[in-house]
Amino acid sequence: MSASLTRSTKPRSKEFWLGFVFAATGAVLFSAKAIVAKLTYRYGVDALTVIGFRMLLSLPFFAVVACMQARLAGRGELPRLTWRESLQIIFLGFLGYYLSSYLDFLGLEYISAGLERLILFLSPTFVLLLSALYLKQVISRGQWAALALSYLGVVFVFVQDLSLTGDGVMLGSAFVMGSALTYAFYLISSGQIIQRVGATRLVAYAMSVSAGFSIAHFLAIKGLQGLVQPAPVYWLSILHAVVHTVMPTFMTMWAVARIGAPMTAQLGLLGPVSVLFLAGWLLDEPITTLQLVGTAFTLAGAVVLARTRRT
Repeated sequence: MSASLTRSTKPRSKEFWLGFVFAATGAVLFSAKAIVAKLTYRYGVDALTVIGFRMLLSLPFFAVVACMQARLAGRGELPRLTWRESLQIIFLGFLGYYLSSYLDFLGLEYISAGLERLILFLSPTFVLLLSALYLKQVISRGQWAALALSYLGVVFVFVQDLSLTGDGVMLGSAFVMGSALTYAFYLISSGQIIQRVGATRLVAYAMSVSAGFSIAHFLAIKGLQGLVQPAPVYWLSILHAVVHTVMPTFMTMWAVARIGAPMTAQLGLLGPVSVLFLAGWLLDEPITTLQLVGTAFTLAGAVVLARTRRT
């Protein structure tokens, strides 16, 4: 009996640790996209070029998965989308992966990668506030404490960046704050449709739609001549598309399937910490005591928020 119990628990343990690795790796890779964007900016490109190349090169991966999902729906193995659901997915693709990403990369032209990641990490707090405002959900004392810790942490790093890089920090922070806010709207809006459509199909469809918007925007402004860029821009964009977009997107989805959304979100805390040190290593961004304190406050707020949601 003990032998059969050992055999039954081993696959579960393996699945758990595989999900753990997926979640942790996905969080680090996705957060590190800011590092790649900063490196790409050194070759004289702007935010539109960065996001245009990113989505152009990642579209084939998402399109393949989207086609596979569409075939399953065509064979009746998945529910067919209604017109309303199709319009919702188009809206989600525009909001969550096009507009939010574009604002994020605009902000990275002005602020450090570390501050960008901390501001984006406020998305869960925006979700909480918007849920209270529109869905009339009550915010507990613990959640208010989490909000205070998170925003205090961002203020510390914001003040640090303002003293180092000047007035552009205000504009860049506003762009990234807009990115976090639009992504929070995306999360709230996707909460209902994901139950029927499924995470894999929603991600594949929404990312494909987002790629369409991004590529159309890029070609409308830059034209085909915008594709003429130095070779390093192409190499960095391939890295950005495959390693920091496609891989973490699916890794996060696989992690949720194995260890659940709460633990996956908790492991997402590795993101801002990893970016702080990666930015210091690869971009020579200073790592100061104030930045470390701010990061600690923001992460503490995220931990408190995650725990209050589970209770």
